[in-house]
Amino acid sequence: MRILVLGAGGIGGYFGGRLAEKGEDVTFLVRNRRKQQIEQKGLNIRSINGDFTFTPKLITKTDNEIPFDVVLFSTKAYHLDAAINDLKPFVGEDTVIIPLLNGIAHVPPLKEAFGDEQVIGGLCFIETTLNEDGDVVQTSKAHRLVFGEFNQEKTERVQKIADVFSDTKASFVLSEHIVQDMWHKYMFITALSGVTTLTRAPIGPIRESEGGQAFIRQLFEEIAQIMRVHGAPIAEHIVDTHMQTIDTLSYDMKASMQRDMEKGLSIEGDHLQGYLLNLAKEHNIDAPLLKTIYQNLKVYEKMLQE
Repeated sequence: MRILVLGAGGIGGYFGGRLAEKGEDVTFLVRNRRKQQIEQKGLNIRSINGDFTFTPKLITKTDNEIPFDVVLFSTKAYHLDAAINDLKPFVGEDTVIIPLLNGIAHVPPLKEAFGDEQVIGGLCFIETTLNEDGDVVQTSKAHRLVFGEFNQEKTERVQKIADVFSDTKASFVLSEHIVQDMWHKYMFITALSGVTTLTRAPIGPIRESEGGQAFIRQLFEEIAQIMRVHGAPIAEHIVDTHMQTIDTLSYDMKASMQRDMEKGLSIEGDHLQGYLLNLAKEHNIDAPLLKTIYQNLKVYEKMLQE
């Protein structure tokens, strides 16, 4: 099975690298600058789960290739349109696209561009980034990628993908309830990125500060209310489950949005918090904590432009 990974950043570089480490046929679609960097020094994974350095197969958007069987679509939301255009030459009638973006808003544009049948559900749980040398740095034990058919069927094609993804050093999980999984991840990452960017702190000090647990729970409850009224298939006790997960996170855990802000990079505020606030507006729901978090993100974006 020929696998194309869109990008060789923290997420694509890590999961694609683990598949290559196993011996799968993996190619990375990258920008020219990233291609030159990797050609000079290889793709290096520095991970708590084991290091790996290799020389990957690389292509750019101008290269000629026959369509791939599977695509790991791992771009940032603000690069979505450009990434779709870059990917189109490498997608055939039977190509399966697994998006790994946070949130939900990217699904309709992907289906419109490639067709309902070619896009399945996907998400990942991982704390990873690129260091100054372009190495993939993964610092916590979580490295799970979840995928599945939107209709919840265990189809022949998705089982074949699961077989190919098995027995790697990362955890690739075939889900039969991927839509719910995606909404649950959306809720969690929106809250985690929200509180960490608002306070400019990792989760530990927030969690242990006076009123910190109550603040996090209230934010989860706001998000859950919006999602339920919208009709998202979230579990009844998902807030309790997420609060338990918050307690298990390492003291120094940061959301990727917070790390991007520390580097002065673009962020996905509109894709995550902004999309939920639009849903809240549609359903006449007040969400004061989410509004405060979103305003903080808009101030950051304004300062970034100056």
